[in-house]
Parts: sequence; structure tokens; C-alpha cells
Amino acid sequence: MIIRSPEPEVKILVDRDPVKTFFEEWARPGHFSRTIAKGPDTTTWIWNLHADAHDFDSHTSDLEEISRKIFSAHFSQLSIIFLWLSGMYFHGARFSNYEAWLSDPTHIGPSAQVVWPIVGQEILNGDIWRASGITSELQIYCTAIGALVFAALMLFSVHVSLPINQFLNAGVDPKEIPLPHEFILNRDLLAQLYPSFTEGATPFFTLNWSKYAEFLTFRGGLDPVTGGLWLTDIAHHHLAIVILFLIAGHMYKTNWGIGHSLKDILEAHKAHHMYSMPAYPYLATDYGTQLSLFTHHMWIGGFLIVGAAAHAAIFMVRDYDPTTRYNDLLDRVLRHRDAIISHLNWVCIFLGFHSFGLYIHNDTMSALGRPQDMFSDTAIQLQPVFAQWIQNTHTLAPGATAPGATASTSLTWAGGDLVAVGGKVALLPIPLGTLDFLVHHIHAFAIHVTVLILLKGVLFARSSRLIPDKANLSFRFPCDGPGRGGTCQVSAWDHVFLGLFWMYNSISVVIFHFSWKIQSDVWGTISDQGVSSITINGWLCDFLWAQASQVIQSYGSSLSVYGLLFLGAHFVWAFSLMFLLSGRGYWQELIESIVWAHNKLKVAPTTQPRALSIVQGRAVGVTHYLLGGIATTWAFFLARIIAVG
Repeated sequence: MIIRSPEPEVKILVDRDPVKTFFEEWARPGHFSRTIAKGPDTTTWIWNLHADAHDFDSHTSDLEEISRKIFSAHFSQLSIIFLWLSGMYFHGARFSNYEAWLSDPTHIGPSAQVVWPIVGQEILNGDIWRASGITSELQIYCTAIGALVFAALMLFSVHVSLPINQFLNAGVDPKEIPLPHEFILNRDLLAQLYPSFTEGATPFFTLNWSKYAEFLTFRGGLDPVTGGLWLTDIAHHHLAIVILFLIAGHMYKTNWGIGHSLKDILEAHKAHHMYSMPAYPYLATDYGTQLSLFTHHMWIGGFLIVGAAAHAAIFMVRDYDPTTRYNDLLDRVLRHRDAIISHLNWVCIFLGFHSFGLYIHNDTMSALGRPQDMFSDTAIQLQPVFAQWIQNTHTLAPGATAPGATASTSLTWAGGDLVAVGGKVALLPIPLGTLDFLVHHIHAFAIHVTVLILLKGVLFARSSRLIPDKANLSFRFPCDGPGRGGTCQVSAWDHVFLGLFWMYNSISVVIFHFSWKIQSDVWGTISDQGVSSITINGWLCDFLWAQASQVIQSYGSSLSVYGLLFLGAHFVWAFSLMFLLSGRGYWQELIESIVWAHNKLKVAPTTQPRALSIVQGRAVGVTHYLLGGIATTWAFFLARIIAVG
């Protein structure tokens, strides 16, 4: 006889609408905080609006309400993205020369609008639209109106993109090609191009998958007509990814930090894959788009990595409970934090002295007129033998590991053939030499310093020998009081702040390296990079100064908008130094003297002026520093590449 204890009855309560909300509430500044909602006493109120809008813990302790806010924020963001994309599609339909470009992509330059006489400057979508199977501006209008509901239908690669692109590649006039919905609704149309379509899903369920080899290929390399990956390869790849992710989705779950970090790693890979394996037709010969895509995804990857560190630090301060986490993996990492950080510190010092030491040696030998004593491919060689071995392995892979493939995964591996479309180089093998060895060690140095700062912020977020009770001071705090001299820039937020600058350094070196190397080694528009870039002087003279000539001299040309952006972004960047290089007390005294003058004239406002807090000043400073630096680089790159590419 088995005796069971009676199961407890659970009473489930469902809130119908626990929080009534209305637009008047949302229109009131600071409605989320009782203190801020009272209105401004001092100018700090404006900054608190920015700082605390997303600090849901300070608004309410109701977990359900916090979850609801986060959930609604996701949908708000999605709606903004859809609106933005819809606008881009409408812009392309109304103002671009898409149909003209589609009829002759190798000779007609794409243009986003009819206002500015600039060819080659577009909103970077023609390649994507062609890959989607869009053949007229009317279809772009429909996509814009449907705000991507229709786009999801049109991007169905097997039924729409493959047949339409097969016709386009064969030189069929876009006007003669059946409309996308006809390929979806009429199977006979597809069967004319791909006979196995007549058998439907039977080969799939009978495991006779080779029948689908007509439109799910494994060729490798690039389509010689468009300079992009074979769309049949892409369709096959996406189908395989779906199957893998269906399985993997059940296997892997993550709680915090690492899930975000995987996204960052993928984002940085994306930047490299966009040029080494161009997925869209004619993308590889659109040099401005290629350079922009690489730069864009590198910046995104950098911000996501810093974001991952910020969230890990917030977790440590807000959610970590040392009483329940005894001797688990994180606890053991925290107990070893001194060893981890001191080792990273040593690695950074070693990398810094040695990587820059090689450059300083080269600059010195160059200045003394002793080229035979420099580190270069023609004197003292430092060949990246491991990277060359990896390149060679990938070159040999098609014959060894994938007998069905006719080319390796990317033409950038050694040993492939040049692919040119309409007389422009799309891609060719990219050899590595002494220059790459030198620059990649600079990359390693900058990345390790970024990791050192961010990881120290996470591991010392709750306590340190200097401030044992740091956990009580929250995520961000200033130098906190008279008894604690020398405790500035120790909060977890300050580590994120400092890490952002090193992330900026890291990504800048990467995108400069890419820009110069792909121009000299692949697109062939300037002198050989391997000669100049082994010295710091070469980087300053032959890259930054020489290539800036286009943007500096752009004022009277169709590139003038980039000249203005270049100038304006420099001002934004310089503005940041006002916040970063002067102390809060200086500004408070300055403001108080201005208040005195207002009082003398009896025009003083009721809201009392205050200088920014230390944390606020740093936030404003780093924001303008990054925004100004990124926009300056953007204008510099695009003016250069549109002029020469």
C-alpha cells in the first residue's frame, strides 16, 4: 500500500489589466519615477531622464510589470526597424535607378536618388533586391507598403530567388520574367527550370535527396556572372542550417553573458564573410558597399562585446548572490581573479612593447636609410606561417574533404583564380606576409587591453581591496567621499566607459588594415601596401594622409557631402574632449559665475543650473568621442572609395 500526501491546491489568479495606462501619462516627462515626475529643480533633472528611463528596478519592484516593459520594448524596437526598412524600400522604389541598374549592372552605377549628382552612392540594397528576385520598382513599392510582410514571401529563396536569378544571369529582360507569385503558385514553371520539382516532397521522405541537387548545390567559389556566391549554394546552406538549428536549439540553453558573447563572435565573423564570400549578386564589385559592410559589422561586433561585458557586470552587482553560488564555476573564477587579471596585464605589457617595438625598429631603420635591416618580405622576414598553413589547408580542402565541391569556401584562400565582373576585380586570393604579422600583433595588443579592462570590471564589480563594499555602491558611482582618496574610475560602469575607448582603438586598426589591404591587394587601386605599412610613418603618410586627399578636396565636387561630414564629425569628436579632459569642479565654478551674472541682471531662471555629475560627464564625453570618430572614419572611407572605385 502506497501512502501519498495530498497534493496542495493551487489557486491561480489572473490579472485582467492591473496597470491602466494612457497617452497623457506617457507624455508627462519622468512618469516612470516619482522623484523625476515632480519636475525640474535643477538642470540635473534632464540628465536623470536619460539615465534612469531604463532602470526598471528604480521604477517598481513588480517583476511582472518589469517583464511587461521589457517585452513591449522589444516590439517597439521591431516596429521602428520595420518602419525604417519600409522607408528604405520606398526610397528605392521612388527615387533610385534600380530598373536601369538591373538591366546592365556592370556598366550602370547604382544611385539612390536624383537630387545629388553622385554615382555609386546608394542605400546599398540593389544587390539584396536582385538576390530576392525583385525585378521592378512596383515590387519594391509593394514591399514598402507591406512593411516586409511581402518581403518574407519574396525572400523565399528556392521558389522565387533561384528561378528569377537564373533568368537574369542568362540575360533575360527583367520585364519578360514571370512575376514572383507565379513561381510559388505554378509548379510547372519551376519544373521547366528544375525538373525534380515535379516529384514534390517524395525524394525528401524517401531519403533520395540527391534528386534535389539541381537547385541545392555544393559547388563552392563564386558565380562568374555576378561575382557573388552561387544562389543554389546559398539555398542549400540555409536549408542545412535550419535542420542543424532545429536540433541544436533543443540542446543548448544559456542564462546570461555567454549567449550574448556568441552573438558578438558571430557579428565579427559576419564582417569578414561579407567580403570573402559575397552573398549578393554584383556585391563584390560594388567597392563602396563592400567597405561599408565590413566597417559597419566590425563596429556592431565591438559594441556588442562591450555590451556583453556591461551586462555581465550588471549581473554581478544586481543579481549575483554569493551565498547560493558557493564553489560553482563562477565562484571559482572569482577566487582566481587576481591571477587572471595579473596574467592578462603581463600579456598586454608584453604584446604592447613587442608589437610596437617591431614598428619602432622599422621606423628607425627607415630613417637611417638601412632597408636591409627592416622587418619586411624583402629583408628580415617574419612570415605568419600558421596562418599560411590554414590558408593552404582550405585551398586543398575541396579535393580532400568535399569531393563534390569545385572550389574552396572562399577565393581569399591561396591558390584560387581571380574573378572579375565587367572588367572589375570581384575577388582573388589574398596572400599574407610580414606586414600582416606585424599588424595582427597590434590587433592582438588592442584586443587584449580591451578584454583586460572589461574583464576586470566584471570580476571586481562587487569588491576589491581598495573598496571592499563596492557591491553596495551599485553599478555606477563617482569618487565617493573624503575618506576614500584615489577611488575614482573604479565602478563597473567606469570599466565599461574605459573599455569603450579601447574597443574603438581595436576596431579602428582593424578597419584601417582591411581598407588599405583590400584596396592594394585585391582591388588594385593604390601602391602596394606591403611596402609602406611596415612603418608607422607609412601608415600616417601613405594611408591616412594620402587617402584623405579625396575627402579634403571634395568641396567643389559631387562628394562634397562627405567633406562636410568629415569636418562636422571632427567637431563632434573634439567636443567630447571638453568633457573628458576637464574636471567637474571646473564646470561647476564656471556655471556659478554665469549664475551670478544672471542674478545681477535679475534674469535668473527658477531651475538651478548644475554641472554634470562625474558619471554623466563621462557618458556625454564617450558618446561624442565614439560618434565623432566613427562618422569621421565613415566620411574618409566613402569619399576615398567612391572617388577611386
